[in-house]
Amino acid sequence: MRLTIYHNPDCGTSRNTLALLHESGAEVTVIEYLEAVPSQETLQSLIARAGLSVRDVLRKKGTPYSELGLDNPDLSDETLLEAMRAHPILLNRPMVQTERGVALCRPSDVALDLLPPDFHASLTKEDGAPFLRDRVVAGSEPALIAALMTAKLPTSDLNGAGQQFFAYSTLAGAPVGFGGYERCGDDVLLRSIVVPEALRGQRLGRNLVPLLLYRAFREGARRAWLLTTTAEPFFVQLGFKVSERRAAPAAILATQEAKGLCPSTAILLSRKLGF
Repeated sequence: MRLTIYHNPDCGTSRNTLALLHESGAEVTVIEYLEAVPSQETLQSLIARAGLSVRDVLRKKGTPYSELGLDNPDLSDETLLEAMRAHPILLNRPMVQTERGVALCRPSDVALDLLPPDFHASLTKEDGAPFLRDRVVAGSEPALIAALMTAKLPTSDLNGAGQQFFAYSTLAGAPVGFGGYERCGDDVLLRSIVVPEALRGQRLGRNLVPLLLYRAFREGARRAWLLTTTAEPFFVQLGFKVSERRAAPAAILATQEAKGLCPSTAILLSRKLGF
């Protein structure tokens, strides 16, 4: 199997992705795109094959995004691509290309979508956290229900419309938790996020949530919401901000969790989705 990674060696996510690709045993071509800038045609092809828009892959943090005025929604894709070629740091990373497809691997766990499903390893990320593999599970999954009951999280509305749940495991196959969301148009309500108490403190939640947000983004969601009574500091570290309930869309407030399953004292948080 041959893979190509558009790599920035100064980026931890890119380094983690590259380590994962090497661990798979695949033949990896590394393109350090800050020096070997891809052509406009190559960029267009990569972005299209990844199922993203040009604006989706523009990196804002640590780039001249603002000073170049690239937040102007009227700018054409051609203009954005020209800016990306002139300032390749604007290309978010890492992009990985294989015969299975192309993906912007943020988080780095996304690279597993491009590798054989039977790939197993004991590899960890640079911070010691395990890579996580996710799989879709039904709301009726007994292990999901048991984990939520143990954590004293709601279980009576697990089969509603627009809901999606995932089970998470390490590359070695060890189960580490669950997470889900409820789609409401461009918004999602995160829910059922649980890591067994015995496994907490291993950075599992900090890796699980970004992968969950990635799945929601790829389904078309552009803002995530959640309600919590105990985990506000954890989610703030992941980019969420406290919001007043009146700021939430009506569809979010109409969910069973918002209407009553979560206590009125629960704090509402939200964040924009993207790379």
